[in-house]
Amino acid sequence: MARMHSRAKGKSGSKRPPEKIPSWAPYKGKEVEKLIIKYAKVGKSSSEIGMILRDNYGINSVHALTGKRVNAVLDENKLSKKLPEDILSLIKKMVVIRQHREKNKQDQTAKRGELLTSSKIRRLVKYYKSVGKLSADWELDLTRLKIYLE
Repeated sequence: MARMHSRAKGKSGSKRPPEKIPSWAPYKGKEVEKLIIKYAKVGKSSSEIGMILRDNYGINSVHALTGKRVNAVLDENKLSKKLPEDILSLIKKMVVIRQHREKNKQDQTAKRGELLTSSKIRRLVKYYKSVGKLSADWELDLTRLKIYLE
């Protein structure tokens, strides 16, 4: 797959684990759901929960064990956040870039990074509005970005 804002065509990426559940798997579906809920209440994001389950518990695929994705389990238990995780991470990145640009007014590379990040945010907002995860009248207020992170 091509990169979004460059001409690179990198092919590198992680491979999906096999969907077959190994016979030695120590956890079953309900136990995995309880672990997901536990870490969501602590304040972990869905990707952090997935990495914890993979690294600490040896659970290679939540979907194979439960039949649901991590976000689906969080939605069922009303533990999902208002904004999707990828938009939140881009907003965090935008806040950091803006703080840097306030100190370094002449940094043109940071200016370009801010433009690219804002275009990624706009693209994601358009997608989530079309899917229905965000309301049609939702708009990102670029002057008050830190509010979204709270």
